[in-house]
Amino acid sequence: MSRTWWVIKHVAFEGPALIGTMLDAKGIRYEVREPFEGDPLPSPPQCVGLVVMGGPMNAMDDAAHPHLAAERALIRGCVERGVPVLAVCLGAQLLAAALGGRVYEGPAGEFGAGRVAVTEAGRADPVVGGLGVALPVVHWHGDTFDLPDGAVLLAGSDAYAHQAFRFGDSAYGLQFHVELTVDELPVLRAHMPPGTVPDVDHLARVEEVGRTVIGAFLELSSGRERVHPEARRG
Repeated sequence: MSRTWWVIKHVAFEGPALIGTMLDAKGIRYEVREPFEGDPLPSPPQCVGLVVMGGPMNAMDDAAHPHLAAERALIRGCVERGVPVLAVCLGAQLLAAALGGRVYEGPAGEFGAGRVAVTEAGRADPVVGGLGVALPVVHWHGDTFDLPDGAVLLAGSDAYAHQAFRFGDSAYGLQFHVELTVDELPVLRAHMPPGTVPDVDHLARVEEVGRTVIGAFLELSSGRERVHPEARRG
């Protein structure tokens, strides 16, 4: 395996979406891994950056999904090495768990168009700051997590207090989705609960936020190795 950015998927239909688009646009080489299909995971020294996507399983369901334990170890190793980590939805829960936080069932499923309130620390953050006190997002989760010791809370909602956090300088967990765009509508219609699919106008607002947040995260990581995208699986 080469030293590059890696994107970890947990189900076939939930890919990097706007994150992948922006990695490509910035000329950042990345590879996609699907451990649920038997793909091997990279080791932390092979990671220039790590993106961990969402999925329907619980972050600690190692019995049904044995690769999750290896993912948590990979995430922890990347954080320890200062590798930039962007973890979305289940990915945020895995990041929290990898750093010692508890992951558990939330009060009720949170699905569809929504908003999160940005904390005071979030408004000063280089990735989620500068976008106002509330962000339009897409919710698609039923679990939540306790903040790991030393983590900084960046955003929350009435139902889920922990919606985004930072650990160290370059590890970000986003319980919500800002990588989804209008292009992902067919996927959302096929897999989200009936009646919860965001409309086009909301997704357009989410994409605007996503371009800012993802762009800021990639800019924060800009000192890392970059090469032009080459043969990329996934």
